[in-house]
Amino acid sequence: MICLTAILATSLSDAHGDEGMWLFNDLPLAMLKERYGFEPSNEWAEHLMKSSVRFNVGGSASFISSTGLVLTNHHVGSDTLFKLSTPERNIMEVGFLAKTPDQELKAPDLELNQLVNIKDVTDVVKASVTDGMSTEQAVAARRAVIARIEKAALDESGLKSTVTTLYGGGRYHLYQYKKYTDVRLVWAPETAIAFFGGDADNFEYPRYCLDATIFRVYEDGKPAKIEHFLKWSANGPEENEVAFVSGNPGRTSRIFTMDALKYQRDLNLPYIMANLRRQEILLQQYALRGKENARRARDELFGVQNSRKARLGMLAGLQDPQVLADKAAAEAKLREIIAADPKLKALGSAWDTIAETTKKRASLLGKGVAINSQLYNIALELVQMAEEDQKPSGERLPEFSDAGRESLLQQLYSEAPIYTDLDQTLLGDSIAKTLEQRGFDDPVCQKILAGKSPADRAAELISGTELLSVEARKKIAAGGIQAINDSKDPLIMLAKIVNPPIRRIRSITDQLDEQDKQAYALIAEAKFATQGTSAYPDATFTLRLAFGPVKGYEQDGQQIPAWTNVGGAFEHEKQHEGQTDYKLPESWKKAESKLSKTTPFNFVSTADIIGGNSGSPVVNKAGELVGLIFDGNVQSLSGNYVYTDKQARSVSVHSSAIREALQVVYGADNIVKELGQ
Repeated sequence: MICLTAILATSLSDAHGDEGMWLFNDLPLAMLKERYGFEPSNEWAEHLMKSSVRFNVGGSASFISSTGLVLTNHHVGSDTLFKLSTPERNIMEVGFLAKTPDQELKAPDLELNQLVNIKDVTDVVKASVTDGMSTEQAVAARRAVIARIEKAALDESGLKSTVTTLYGGGRYHLYQYKKYTDVRLVWAPETAIAFFGGDADNFEYPRYCLDATIFRVYEDGKPAKIEHFLKWSANGPEENEVAFVSGNPGRTSRIFTMDALKYQRDLNLPYIMANLRRQEILLQQYALRGKENARRARDELFGVQNSRKARLGMLAGLQDPQVLADKAAAEAKLREIIAADPKLKALGSAWDTIAETTKKRASLLGKGVAINSQLYNIALELVQMAEEDQKPSGERLPEFSDAGRESLLQQLYSEAPIYTDLDQTLLGDSIAKTLEQRGFDDPVCQKILAGKSPADRAAELISGTELLSVEARKKIAAGGIQAINDSKDPLIMLAKIVNPPIRRIRSITDQLDEQDKQAYALIAEAKFATQGTSAYPDATFTLRLAFGPVKGYEQDGQQIPAWTNVGGAFEHEKQHEGQTDYKLPESWKKAESKLSKTTPFNFVSTADIIGGNSGSPVVNKAGELVGLIFDGNVQSLSGNYVYTDKQARSVSVHSSAIREALQVVYGADNIVKELGQ
């Protein structure tokens, strides 16, 4: 049982509309009661929390039946759809429906997490770091105590246990999850309707997308029995009705200082954008070689394009003079208040610390090793795991600790297909990029090349490796450091070459992160002292509650409605006749006369979301499912750093559209029956 704490309303005037990604154990009860006349009970919050699900590939979901059905986005499930597809059966494109449980397809490496408990461990974590410690000692001490907490919690409960940093280092919470690793695909629509409008409409609104997919979790070979699941709303939300979003927003940086924001604006985001554009062109060129190449590249290309557009929006937000002016004014106000208070004055050193760490981060940008491919990443993971396993769990890099070993091995030993021609293309280009960053004559680069061009070296590495075989990976992992030292596998040997510089950069950034944690903990303390605890923490890919009314907005002098409807999808196709991304699938054209054209399709609300919220359930005050988050509009993309509800909107698939599509278009009566519809 979680305990809800009513948050003080001392800084509500500083919030922008319905800004906030709130902790489930610290919900803004006073705000909800004041604005919407609604005060969620402990039972309401616990039920929603335990009905919510996190995908290990990134994304959110929810249980929608007592028999283990899980609803998420098509694009969240696309990693699995891609892995289950073949040249002969392209599930990603043509969709899938299991009429009976025995037809459901098992995902090769998918893990779903259900949050069941939250515990504050701040005092224990903070006590591990003392004033006399060097930064390196502080990193080691904090890492050790977190590993101990996680392992003890795992041993005691059997639950996946992870300590999460909140408020930049001001708080630490232990999150415990029930894991589901037997996950099977039940239904997926065609990409043509799930991503209707393609990249052109991505992050735009109005939209007409059925971005939804249904999986089922199993235990002991049988559909899992689920106590907490969301009941389907009969009609969905009304306009101006408050909607609640329960999901796992990835990362926000709203606590960042002005120095940190300027670093993102001027250096880091442009650097990331350049890399994404390079990857996008590479994958597009690969896809143009043929139909099968396009199928193989499709999932990764979508991810790159999505990331590129998202970061373009973030950058646009930071390039808006008014956004930074507001941020600068808020920072100056806070610093002025604490400088005038003798008890708080010492906290002002935090901004100086972050200014210094930011300069050091800038000096490291582009100085690492940029090599990337699936098989190379497997090799590097094997090398680093063997090295880390020689240490006690508390001294290892966090990803190799005992508490997370099962999840790590599930991914490492995945049977999902790896396409060597695509992997070779990625590897060759990433070697070339490393040469550009470090310089051709750099000693590490010369060892990487071994006298060959990047393309020839990549061909040699991929053709010579045995790591396509899961059994080969298991054998090397079982052999530990001796197997790594003895291995003649060319990718293992490459990983051993680049591992030292990778570790060197990792060590430096870990120390910078530690300094930032300590500094942001002071800033959090300053905010708590001056604003109370009404501030929410930045997103950390852990479960949060957001909320806001369903309503449209004004753009370019036009009023954008809150809703689209099914009929609008057919009109949208006509308006873009001849454009591939606006072609509805045949299943929809055949069902057109049977569909209710007035059924709501997509809708927007002011709920505060970010990447990672994809697949989040949208519920009403009764806790009924009324929608499925799948996107934000372009104005929401600056939400990584700042939120305003003037135009920023979260975009959802309406629950009625999903239900009608299942019934009328796909004949999925078996699913509809399970939903109690």
